[in-house]
Amino acid sequence: MDMILDAIQVETPGKGLHEITHLIADAVTASAVEDGVCLIFIKHTSASLVISENADPSARRDLASYFDRTVPENHPDYTHTAEGPDDMPSHIRAALTHTSEMIPIAAGRLDLGTWQGLFLFEHRSRPHRRTLALRIWGTQ
Repeated sequence: MDMILDAIQVETPGKGLHEITHLIADAVTASAVEDGVCLIFIKHTSASLVISENADPSARRDLASYFDRTVPENHPDYTHTAEGPDDMPSHIRAALTHTSEMIPIAAGRLDLGTWQGLFLFEHRSRPHRRTLALRIWGTQ
């Protein structure tokens, strides 16, 4: 079994779900792994990874809206606000979602369901550069 270590930089325009399926799929193709797994880990505490529907954009809007209602900015109980009103809510949202995802690889491709996509869920209002660590392993 081979293991490929890689990293991807993703520029986000700010808050929201940004599809990154194609970036990960390209890395899997470049790895030449035919059957195995791909681990994606986001190296940040104010953004996360989510596998969600990628066909209808309203699913992404509804998910983002849910988190805006559930973990609002400017809550009076937050004390960690040094970087602004989205500081603590970003950390809470990241803690409630995932910092990593593991996706099977079959026949050299990500083995996702028909309507599944991988999204970087940016929780901060400003644009950010996010780093994803990849570990791709399996048989070639």
